[in-house]
Amino acid sequence: MNVPPVNLSQTQRIVSLVPSQTELLYHLGLEDEVVGITKFCINPERWFRSKQRIGGTKTVDIEKVMLLKPTLIIANKEENVKEQVEALQEIAPVYVSDVNNLEEALEMISTIGTLTNKHEKAKEIKQTIQKNFEQLENADLLQLKQKLSCAYLIWREPYMAAAGDTFIGDMLRRCGFSNILEDTTRYPQVTKDQLAESGCDLLLLSSEPYPFKEKHIQELQQYLPATRIVLVDGEMFSWYGSRLVDAPKYFHQLLEEIRSNQVNC
Repeated sequence: MNVPPVNLSQTQRIVSLVPSQTELLYHLGLEDEVVGITKFCINPERWFRSKQRIGGTKTVDIEKVMLLKPTLIIANKEENVKEQVEALQEIAPVYVSDVNNLEEALEMISTIGTLTNKHEKAKEIKQTIQKNFEQLENADLLQLKQKLSCAYLIWREPYMAAAGDTFIGDMLRRCGFSNILEDTTRYPQVTKDQLAESGCDLLLLSSEPYPFKEKHIQELQQYLPATRIVLVDGEMFSWYGSRLVDAPKYFHQLLEEIRSNQVNC
């Protein structure tokens, strides 16, 4: 992760280009310090309504950011565009996170805590996340009748899935699932025929970035009659900031639902 030198003695003016990290800044208590967010930074809703929006994660309005006179810009290697990040580095120090698993997410939380003078609050959030994931790891629910093979779709037309070398892939492993696309490129295209031929036990349809709905389950079920298809909260699987405090509880409930279905089959 790129950690820029930041003057911690000055009053901070922070621009966040990453929704999950914006939510983290809120939970760190940086109400006044955050002056700009993206149009996808929907949580907290109060910030979404009141903070200056500076474009999308991949369509940052450089001029708007400049006018905000930031002292720190927070970005992410995957979610933001390299050329835009380089342009922003001419305006203010830019912290670029690179998060592909839980350990890197915890490191990012610590780093942002340090960069924003919120080290103790970041430590508290980090410890809560660690405790909650330890409880998930020790849960009996993780021991399903068998390790379920699964695929996790993030997009439609074309269908795209999350592979193993992604943050979503790490969350799937922590749920005890076996990702059928574990060793492919990060977000491979996949067809209905390929999914059918895989014989996967479980197909997870994410709520973001593509908003899968109940109708998409019906659309896919005719091709995958033996596969359990479930709509899941994409923020729980892909937001790597303070949302991780609540993710293990959500995963536990999801596993409970799946185990109940196995028992009834």
